[in-house]
Amino acid sequence: MRRPEPEALLIGGRSGAGKSSVGWEVAALLRAADVAHAYIEGDTLDAVHPTPDGDPDRSGITERNLAALWANYTDLGCRRLVYTNTASVLGSEEWIFRSALGGPRIIRVLLTASDATVEERLTARELGSELQQQLRRSAFMARHLERHVPDGTRRIATDGRPVGDIAADVVAATGWKSPESPETISRAGSAN
Repeated sequence: MRRPEPEALLIGGRSGAGKSSVGWEVAALLRAADVAHAYIEGDTLDAVHPTPDGDPDRSGITERNLAALWANYTDLGCRRLVYTNTASVLGSEEWIFRSALGGPRIIRVLLTASDATVEERLTARELGSELQQQLRRSAFMARHLERHVPDGTRRIATDGRPVGDIAADVVAATGWKSPESPETISRAGSAN
């Protein structure tokens, strides 16, 4: 019997757009609907210093770590991945997922947020010395992502919205269904 094709939900967006919060809530909605999946925060896959020789953007170590984790998850029968990382939705990053997951169906969601929202979120989150750098990089990435995400990328605004509502919109973009129900996961499972 042939294994079903893997599927990867890539949640990207500028720093402060809400990727981690939404990713965790997406995972919670999927668990509540008994939809098998794995959740990985991509930022943890390349957190190494100094940069590996010959891998200045750390994409090689990201691919190796993702492949290792995915092998463990597929041994458990997993075929769906929820993955958060700023640039994951870019076409230039697709090779990582093709290599590590073996040619998955890719679903791209770009979370967006205004400069004011991002500044409020990052100011509350960044307690160290990197706030100004984070704000500059976030503004740059917002422009870069908007210009370079592939056609078909679903854009979801996060300004002033509860995380449960955003996550429900993200899950709806996947078309993933609960094994017990022919209905797509709805907002009924979202947090208030």
